[in-house]
Amino acid sequence: MSPTQGRLEGKVVLITGAAKGQGRSHAVRCAEEGADIIGIDICGSLTHVSHPPGTREDLEQTRELVTMLARRKVIHEADVADRSALRVAVDDGVEQLGRLDVVVANAGNYPMGSLPPDAFTQVVDTNLVGVINTVAVSYPHLDDGASVVAIGSTASFVPGAVDNPRLGPGGLGYSFSKQTLAQYVRQLSLAMAPRMIRVNAVHPTACDTDMLHHPDLYQVFRPDLEHPTLDDVLPALTTSQAMPIPWVEPLDVSNAVLFLASDESRYVTGVQLRVDGGSVPKLVPGAL
Repeated sequence: MSPTQGRLEGKVVLITGAAKGQGRSHAVRCAEEGADIIGIDICGSLTHVSHPPGTREDLEQTRELVTMLARRKVIHEADVADRSALRVAVDDGVEQLGRLDVVVANAGNYPMGSLPPDAFTQVVDTNLVGVINTVAVSYPHLDDGASVVAIGSTASFVPGAVDNPRLGPGGLGYSFSKQTLAQYVRQLSLAMAPRMIRVNAVHPTACDTDMLHHPDLYQVFRPDLEHPTLDDVLPALTTSQAMPIPWVEPLDVSNAVLFLASDESRYVTGVQLRVDGGSVPKLVPGAL
């Protein structure tokens, strides 16, 4: 944890997927810097997603971590794919906390393996439509100078990373949603610029969360093994980055989110900020 410096003092930050993993890390990091939090999570599993979902207990624990920092947090269970439910949650959070300054569209999933075709739709509904819904229901509450941060993935920059038919419809949907998200952020930044609302994306490489540490994802990295272990996949994970690291920590992503949420980035918009240990320069020759 970093000492409080007040970089978000007086601001209210909305975070989706806030129960655990990156979402919890973003909530705590923003609270450390003075923000009150509206935390939303589906708190339940989806049909084709096998990695452990966040639970109501996880979301409550995130709230406890925020309140321990003497900040306020409003929590709601809602599916970002359900715009009506999401609107109710955001409206209530703003009513309780009085304003909304920053939107962090973090909720995401990755259905892995041999799955029915509708796994494609399911991941797109969360990872792309969910971001669009989050921005749509938040926009009426945003004042000039607000910030929108979408969480993408370096997979959107690396051909063949997950947009490979052998990874199933979930992988194809994940790749499509993250690639399209990058374009959405670019175009939305232009639309929002007259109001000085910044729109940016943060794209992590593999991140040390439950979504990574799961047998199905290990299988993605070592399809040659029937039951790969962490030791089996560490070399493949490590060689994916230019730096000799297998993954980044959630806090590394949160620090990037914090910069884009703070007034330090007041003229930064339309940016695709990679937190990737150099994976894209290594894997995509000529990438900027």
